[in-house]
Amino acid sequence: MDYLIGLLNSILHNQQAAEWAFVSLMGAAVFCMGLAGIFLVSNIFSPVRSRLQTVVGSESTDDAKKTGALVVLMGKVAPYVLPKKEGERGRISERLMHAGFRGDTALTTFYALKTLLIFGLPMVVLLALKWVSALTSAETLQAVAAAVLVGVVAPNYVLGKLIKRRKRLLYNGFPDALDLLVVCTEAGFGLKPAIQRVADEISVGHPELAQEFALVNAEMRAGVDRSEALHNLSDRTGLEEIAGLVTLLSQSLRFGTSIADSLRIYSEEFRDKRMQKAEEEAGKISTKLIFPLVFCMFPAFFVVAIGPAVVGLLDHFQVY
Repeated sequence: MDYLIGLLNSILHNQQAAEWAFVSLMGAAVFCMGLAGIFLVSNIFSPVRSRLQTVVGSESTDDAKKTGALVVLMGKVAPYVLPKKEGERGRISERLMHAGFRGDTALTTFYALKTLLIFGLPMVVLLALKWVSALTSAETLQAVAAAVLVGVVAPNYVLGKLIKRRKRLLYNGFPDALDLLVVCTEAGFGLKPAIQRVADEISVGHPELAQEFALVNAEMRAGVDRSEALHNLSDRTGLEEIAGLVTLLSQSLRFGTSIADSLRIYSEEFRDKRMQKAEEEAGKISTKLIFPLVFCMFPAFFVVAIGPAVVGLLDHFQVY
C-alpha cells in the first residue's frame, strides 16, 4: 500500500508521467464502456431473443404495451446493473419503499441512474475541462475522480433526503389520523371502515398518509389478513410511531380486546410523547443560541457599546 501511494505521488508530481497515466486511464475507460455497450446491444437486440418473442406471441406484446418501452428496457438492463448480493438489493429496495418508490422497476431504475452518473459525469467533466487550457493533466485527473465520487455518492444522498422528507410528511399527518381513527372506532365503525374513512378525510391535508391507509384497506378487501396488512403498512412507512400503532392493533385483533379502548390509550401516550419531545427541543434552544449570539450579536453589541469610547480614547491620545 505504501508503495502504491508513493507511486501515485510520483506520478502526480511528474508532468509527463501524469499525462501518460491520464491517457492510459481514459483509454481503458473508453475500451470498457465500448465492450459494455456492445455486450448490452448484442443481448438486447439478439435475434434469438426476437425469435422467442415471436414464438411467445401476443401475450408478451400486450404486456410490453401495458408496461411501456421504458419498463421493458429496465427489465433487460437489470441483470447488468443490479448488485449480486441479495442483502444489498433488499436494503436498497427497503430504502426505495420508504421513499415512496414501490414500482417493479424502482430498484433497476435506481442502479441504472447510478451507473449512468458514474460513467456520464466524468465524460461531462472531460468535455467541460477540454476548453480550460490552464489545467494540468494531474488536475484534470483529480476532477474526473471527483466526478466519479459524486456519481457514487449523489444517488444515495438524494435517496436519503427523499426518505427524510416523506417520513416527516407522514409523521406530521399521523396525529390527525390517529385522532380520527379513535373517533371512528368509538362511533361504532369496524377497523376496515374506520381506516377507509380516515383515508378519505385526510386525503387533502396529508395525501401520503391517506394513500398508505387506502392501500391497507385495499389489501384487506383483497383477502390479505388484517395483521399482515397492518405490518405491511409499518414496513412501507418505516416510522416508529406507526409501527407502535400496528403492534397495538395486531395485539387487539389477536386477543380480542376493544380496539377503541386500545386506540384511546395509545393516543394519550402519543400526546404525552409529543409533549416530551417538544419540551426536549425547547430545552436545546438555549444551547443552540450560543453560537449565533457569540459570532453574530455580541460583536455588533460591542461595536455599538464600546466603539464610541474607544474612538474617544484614540482621539484623546492622538493615536491617529
